[in-house]
Amino acid sequence: MVLLSGCNIINNLIHDDQVVAKAAGKKLYRSDLEKYIPDGVSPADSANMAEQYIKSWASNLLFTKKAQRELSKEEQDMDKELEEYRMSLLKYRYEQLYINARLDTSISKKQVEDYYKAHKESFTLARPILKVRYIHLMKDSQNREEIIDKLPARGGSEQEDLDSLAYISSIRYVDRADEWIDAGVLSREFLTDYETMLSHLKDNYIIMESEDRGDVRVAYVFAIIRSGTAPLDFCKPLIKDNIISARKRDLLIKLEQDLLTEAEEKKDFVMYGQ
Repeated sequence: MVLLSGCNIINNLIHDDQVVAKAAGKKLYRSDLEKYIPDGVSPADSANMAEQYIKSWASNLLFTKKAQRELSKEEQDMDKELEEYRMSLLKYRYEQLYINARLDTSISKKQVEDYYKAHKESFTLARPILKVRYIHLMKDSQNREEIIDKLPARGGSEQEDLDSLAYISSIRYVDRADEWIDAGVLSREFLTDYETMLSHLKDNYIIMESEDRGDVRVAYVFAIIRSGTAPLDFCKPLIKDNIISARKRDLLIKLEQDLLTEAEEKKDFVMYGQ
């Protein structure tokens, strides 16, 4: 018994930890599992996260074991793929370093306008766009009617009152009175599709009340364009992204050309049979 007791002490010193799962000849210990469970979660959430991690851990090991058993040595040889991935990753990282050091991110108003004029046919609206002020309220809010009445406010004390009341009473308040918003984006606030949302447009208001939740969603529409070419203001973010993307592409083309030219001059790159 003394001998067995000593062995148990030694085993505990070697690994005083509880095994929570076994798979493919491997063991998962509680200490390893606990690293993936954030502090402060409820016991139920903790148990659910632990179960998901254990299954994922086991699945990966079992897949690997099955693959090693079923695939030939040639199929398991990944040296070429790993080297190609390494080269691709090195190239990508250097490209990012090169771009970050040289990319001009400044874009003038004239550059945006020139791009818009040159590519106007590319900016046809896929959906209507609107300028709106949106609010989500409980139906029994004591400020409900006053807030809805003040939604069309354009500056001054009336808009100050609106902003103050909305801050106190609303579940959500979005002011896009001076910016275009895609109808598809706005319709998410109404928990429906944009066509259904716009079918409720009357006297510049979109009002949708829920029958079971006790809330109301309201938007006042200052302007709407249903089709045709999108205005410049709406296209500006996309235009800027396109200009930056084009600059990045040009830098990468120049980088490749410079590398080839430099290598040819140093006889580090030679094409035979040309």
